[in-house]
Amino acid sequence: MSWLALDASGTRAGLAVVGQDGAVLHRAAAPLRPGLIEALPLLLDEAVKLGGITDVAVTIGPGSFTGLRTSIALAQGFAAAAGLPLWGIGVEQAYHAAFPQLHRPLWVAVRARRGRVFLLRDGVAAAFADEDTPTPRAPIALAGDAAAEIAARLAARGADVLLTNARAIDPVWVARAAMAQHEAGLTPQPAQPLYVDPPEAKRPAAGLRPPPV
Repeated sequence: MSWLALDASGTRAGLAVVGQDGAVLHRAAAPLRPGLIEALPLLLDEAVKLGGITDVAVTIGPGSFTGLRTSIALAQGFAAAAGLPLWGIGVEQAYHAAFPQLHRPLWVAVRARRGRVFLLRDGVAAAFADEDTPTPRAPIALAGDAAAEIAARLAARGADVLLTNARAIDPVWVARAAMAQHEAGLTPQPAQPLYVDPPEAKRPAAGLRPPPV
């Protein structure tokens, strides 16, 4: 009896199998690019050989557009084929699972692009220019790949910021976040990508190509 978790929201893709007792049974990782589409199914194939998987969890974002769509599609396909529940876990939920005993609010800062950050706090995801990141009114902790930069900015304003050592999601956290929801009696949330900014891709000025004849 175990949980399979996938994460490809950051710069690397990860996969883990966690037992019902919380023990890590398997963990693997691969670069997000190049070759994620080819590598992630191979990692999944190795993991399912362990057998006994009862639930699947996947990070839904915000994060890498390609990574999220690839990992979510793979998790959806495997869960549907195996007839297993699929739990969609937000990036903020995954980081919270890493610090179950943290005695201050946790903010997660994820780099969107140069000079722009996704800030996840209190269940809300929003995008800010680095210099416009809001100043907390009470002590907070910071995690995420942009945490060090944002912590320095906030500390310079006099904010009480605890910088954690969590920079990238461990897929084990994704599994444990889903397990906590299950233990609380919650039902699986839809595994759909969570986007903060609209897609940057735009339709060609001349319009889409006509369908092939």
